[in-house]
Amino acid sequence: MKKLLILSSFLLCLISCSEKEKPLPRIAIAGIAIESSTFSPAVTEEGAFKARVGEEVFTYYPFMNADSSTRARAQWFPTLRGHAIPGGIVSKEAYESLLGKTLDMLKQNLPYDGLFLDIHGAMSVVGLDDPEGDMISRIREVVGSETIISTSMDLHGNVSERLAGHSDLITCYRMAPHEDAIESKKRALVNLLDRIESGKGKPKYKAWIPVPILLPGEKTSTRIEPGKGLYAKVDPESKKEGVIDAAIWIGYAWADEPRNHAVVMVTGDDEKQVKESAEYLAKSFWDVRNQFEFVAPVAYLDESVEMALKSEKKPFVISDMGDNPTAGGAGDVTWTLTELLKRPEFKSETGPELIYASIPGPDLVAKAKTAGIGNRVEGLVGAMVDNRFAPPVLLKGKVLAINEGDQDAQTEVVVQVGSLKIIVTEKRKPYHYVKDFTELGLDPAKTDVLVVKIGYLVPELYDLRGDWVMALTPGGVDQDLERLGYERIKRPMFPLDKDMPEPDLSVRWIPSSADFKD
Repeated sequence: MKKLLILSSFLLCLISCSEKEKPLPRIAIAGIAIESSTFSPAVTEEGAFKARVGEEVFTYYPFMNADSSTRARAQWFPTLRGHAIPGGIVSKEAYESLLGKTLDMLKQNLPYDGLFLDIHGAMSVVGLDDPEGDMISRIREVVGSETIISTSMDLHGNVSERLAGHSDLITCYRMAPHEDAIESKKRALVNLLDRIESGKGKPKYKAWIPVPILLPGEKTSTRIEPGKGLYAKVDPESKKEGVIDAAIWIGYAWADEPRNHAVVMVTGDDEKQVKESAEYLAKSFWDVRNQFEFVAPVAYLDESVEMALKSEKKPFVISDMGDNPTAGGAGDVTWTLTELLKRPEFKSETGPELIYASIPGPDLVAKAKTAGIGNRVEGLVGAMVDNRFAPPVLLKGKVLAINEGDQDAQTEVVVQVGSLKIIVTEKRKPYHYVKDFTELGLDPAKTDVLVVKIGYLVPELYDLRGDWVMALTPGGVDQDLERLGYERIKRPMFPLDKDMPEPDLSVRWIPSSADFKD
């Protein structure tokens, strides 16, 4: 009996020691992310991506701090992770350079058990219809078919069959605005670790359903119905036995490519449940298609300004939607600013205060730095990239503030013209946070009117607002989709083809990445 106990203890020790000595999985990290409009004349170059390489990549992810439990679960090989403010189509040279650097770094530490691919999904590249599909295909050529790739995306991305085929695990955000972005990225990474550690590996089934709907994010916010209720159905489906993850992509409305449409995907090991979950979510989306409306009141600019001036709720926020840089607009359309400068209400410094954010104008910025705070300045701003709707504006006013060293704008100045306080930047910048204004000596909470180049309001501006309206203004991300003139998306497509027949929303099974052929 004593010998038996000793033998049992010895065997348990062997098992325990074996488990302790089991090497940690080898996992690479990569990603190139941007949302780019093909309806904007802007072209995005490599510098816009502000790429981080090697150990710097960890700084993107709070859950990957050096002492985090997630970090301790693997050997990590971060390569390149570049993220650009949304803009115009990416030049082929920029794309090839960024991807080339990524592939070179991946080759240095082969083989990998897994790869975390962190992308947006709405990148457009000159000469390519499906950049993310091209990217993952070329990554596959380097890492091989055995590596498990887990792809994390924005819900406004596009999932082609090629991207779905080369991905093993795939997920996207479930909130718009994207308050769950970090949570979603962590989910993608944890799913990858769980499948590797458990030995379950790649999912047995990947269900892909294209849904012929193409809507702007401003109509599909999860703050309101039907988006709120639709996305509330995702998590319960992802928790069903035999399912790894479930996701709904709205798609990206401002690119004219065949892959641009909504998609539902579910991954897992139970064929029946994966199929049922995918078809349930796809049908749920289609069933509420006629209920999507703008997340806030919508009006043309003149009406929007009248509403703001009459409102007793301050600040009254006007979203200048057509040139929203965080949706892919050039950010330098001067049409709205031109119209505001014409209005008599703002001609005097004693008029209602209106903060305008923002317009690029490096010429005026340079002159303002020379003139100094409190002095007058004159210079051209805007329409350097997108002059289709209005020409550059000659601003003449008093310099109220100068701020140098901003990560995006580089240098910002505030110029007062009448009662307008106009933020002029060296390079384009989105204004989403209260500190973006207060650092310039502006108080957005106490102004009468705040005009921001944005669509639906991000959380800080939403909480700040007294009231708000989304203005239908021209630009590369025009919210009136019928004015855009699509030529290459798949038709019929709702809502462009309102009387289209019922689509086939049955599952298309995507082969395992080991068997998928481009």
